[in-house]
Amino acid sequence: MSVAGSKVSARSYSPSGSVHAISDRMSLASGSLVAAGGGTVGTMGTMTLLGNTTPLTPQQLGVMGMEALENVVSYWEDALTGRNDLSDIPGRAANADQDEFCRELQNLLDAAYNLQEQGELLFLDERSVLYRDDERKAITAGGEHGLTNGHRSGSDPNFDSAESFASALDQVADLREFDDTESFMDLERYPLYSSALETMDEQQIPYRTLRTDMVGCASDTEYLAKLHCIRLAFKLLFKDPKNGRWVADTGRQILTDLLCLGDKDPKDFLVAYESMLEFLQNPSNWNDIELELESRNVKAMTFYDVVLDFIILDAFRDLDAPPNSVLAVINNRFLSNGFKESALATAVWSVLKAKKRMLKFPNGFMSHFYCITEQLSPLMVWGFFGPNESLKEVCQYFKDETIGFLSDIYSFQKCRYTTVDELAEDILENMRKRVNNIGVKFNQ
Repeated sequence: MSVAGSKVSARSYSPSGSVHAISDRMSLASGSLVAAGGGTVGTMGTMTLLGNTTPLTPQQLGVMGMEALENVVSYWEDALTGRNDLSDIPGRAANADQDEFCRELQNLLDAAYNLQEQGELLFLDERSVLYRDDERKAITAGGEHGLTNGHRSGSDPNFDSAESFASALDQVADLREFDDTESFMDLERYPLYSSALETMDEQQIPYRTLRTDMVGCASDTEYLAKLHCIRLAFKLLFKDPKNGRWVADTGRQILTDLLCLGDKDPKDFLVAYESMLEFLQNPSNWNDIELELESRNVKAMTFYDVVLDFIILDAFRDLDAPPNSVLAVINNRFLSNGFKESALATAVWSVLKAKKRMLKFPNGFMSHFYCITEQLSPLMVWGFFGPNESLKEVCQYFKDETIGFLSDIYSFQKCRYTTVDELAEDILENMRKRVNNIGVKFNQ
């Protein structure tokens, strides 16, 4: 927290400060003026590379300005911290001038934080007019030049033919809708699944998102019937406190290892994780938790619905379609990797900070969840889209194993849909197998 307590300090808001030493800040400050290959930025906003002068775009110049502002804020924070440290020395009484200096410097920092947020909206946010102009140019270019950047040329009969075929496919009904999969199955072999189908005849199975294709089901009916069975199995699993402790310990270990592989200090994550576990173990919190999650369209209070479907799968979905602002930072060759990572982390933290302010329950489930996400999301974004190939491989493996586990528990071959007890046993066995695979990979 900031010294004055009125705003969150950029040390928790920005990767600079406690993460970088003073020498690192100096190199970062100069990094916006020296590009790869010995290029320099002139006062007129041009990049000199090997004797050639290349004009920089407004977005590139704006991001470089944000980099410089980040370092300015870091120095001002050091000044404020140092001033207050002096007043904390025993025998040294604080005077009115010191208090006034600290107040004015804190006001200056607050203004700088607001300026950082405005800069992000202008130079990094996908809704900025900068990106809007780029989209217009792309559309115009596509209309003027025919086949440009993957757009179809109206004079190319091959594309007309292919597109007509694609549009014809769109109008053909999905054959799976006419495939009564259950009629070709011996339902007597799967009495639990059969009872779920009977339940569906009497009532609807609530769901957030149909993930039929992702988990390898043949139809939406199969997916929903299995979803009903899986919910029963997870409820049974977590009636045993040993299973709950194992899952909590396993999650802590995997995420800690992931942070360490990304060269991040897991201390803040561990504090947030333990705070979440303590919050969940208090029965008096569960009424508010249910209200919060119901407002997020979570349909059942099971480990599957809350952790796997709502938290993990939605996070992977967001990573599959990153905003243009993220891609713009990653693909900007004029920025150092250090600043790219800092800019991405700052963008993530600013979004989560805004979401926290809007929460109906300031100390509820989502607030605890955002505290964990603050530590993990920047790493995952940088892992999937940054230049570190080894980290990218690890993050992708973690994602593949998680999706693989979900496919396992929806498979008739990997799980017995006979009784709730047998399905729960198989789910736990498949979970242990995937956890072991991740542990082996992380320790290579």
